[in-house]
Amino acid sequence: MTDRTTPARTGRMKVPGATLYYEVRGEGPLLLMMPGGSADAGIYDRMAARLADRWTVAAFDPRGYSRSVLDGEAGDQQVEVQSEDAYRLIDLLSPDGGPAAVFGSSSSAVVALDLLTRHPERLHRVIAHEPPVVELLPDPEQGRKLFAAVRDSYRRDGVVAALATMTEGLTGPDAERPAEGERRAQADRPAGGGHRVAAEPSPYEAEVFRRMRANLPVFLEHVLCPFSGYVPDLEALGRGAEKLTIGVGQDSRTLLTAIPGARLVDRVGGRLVEFPGGHTGSTEDPDAFAARLREALLD
Repeated sequence: MTDRTTPARTGRMKVPGATLYYEVRGEGPLLLMMPGGSADAGIYDRMAARLADRWTVAAFDPRGYSRSVLDGEAGDQQVEVQSEDAYRLIDLLSPDGGPAAVFGSSSSAVVALDLLTRHPERLHRVIAHEPPVVELLPDPEQGRKLFAAVRDSYRRDGVVAALATMTEGLTGPDAERPAEGERRAQADRPAGGGHRVAAEPSPYEAEVFRRMRANLPVFLEHVLCPFSGYVPDLEALGRGAEKLTIGVGQDSRTLLTAIPGARLVDRVGGRLVEFPGGHTGSTEDPDAFAARLREALLD
């Protein structure tokens, strides 16, 4: 994320109930990159710089996060509302009606699926990386209980405890548990969009992570359960399956977060593509992930 050789053009767009902050780099067909978990547009800086040679790469802060301010108090977020936010941004940045490509990871992959069901005519390709849709699990109740336990842990004991509950639930009881210092470090990363933080981050990186840490309470209280509980329109997704690519991490494909996407392809069609890293692969190795995303967009 330290390579920002392609300067971003920034803007704000008023939508019902909020004002969205967005960033744009490059020229060409529109590629909208939606951050997941507690992340904001800054999480994609390095990937956007890599892809701006071929696409107009746009990223934004989801409503209620960082620089995208709600008109009122925060409440449970809705997938459908954020899907319409993305649609309005596509209309703004591609006013000629040209179809856009969309990438979403984790919670924003759920938004990407909903966007495909609602506005397929505006989309050329949808790449949804590990959407944690519990409805598609072999045992949906397992996922619902896990994410409810994470939210309860946050309400009772705070952010660090909630992220530890999530890590344990996703990796299983036999996985090596993080030490206390690592649990604290997890609170310095955007849930669902983590990043390996250097010991001495640059001032810019420090500001990005500060913003995303501040989003964690909103994510844990108002996004995690509503988004993981989303029930997709399988019939509509089937109609748009030729535009749908589901991404799975090579290191996470057996985890709860990756299973729903693979099962979705079995149900409705589309392509299943392996990406580097795990659930947070786009920030574990953004260069390798960007290279794979480029291939998936051009295939």
